[in-house]
Amino acid sequence: MPGARTHWHWHPLGQTVFVTEGIGLRQRRGGPIEVIRRDDRVLFEADEEYWHGAAPNRLMVHLAIDEGDHAHDVVHRLTPVTDAEHSAAPAF
Repeated sequence: MPGARTHWHWHPLGQTVFVTEGIGLRQRRGGPIEVIRRDDRVLFEADEEYWHGAAPNRLMVHLAIDEGDHAHDVVHRLTPVTDAEHSAAPAF
C-alpha cells in the first residue's frame, strides 16, 4: 500500500528484493533514500541495516528472498521508520 514500509532491520545472511510493480524507496543506514522501481533488483549485504517500502503515494509490490540456516536468524527487526524519515524521499 502507499506509504507502507518495513522497520529498520538487518539480515545476518543478506536479502535480495525484486520490485514487481510500482515505485518504492530504500535506505541504507547513514545513506540517502533511493527510489526503486518495477524490475529493479536490490541486494542488501549481510548485517547491513536498512529499510524498504512503498513511496508515500504509490503502490509497490516486491518479492524478498532471505538466506537462512540453522545457525542464523533470518531477520532482526529494529526501530520503526518514522514519518519524517520516510517523507525525506527524493522526487520520483
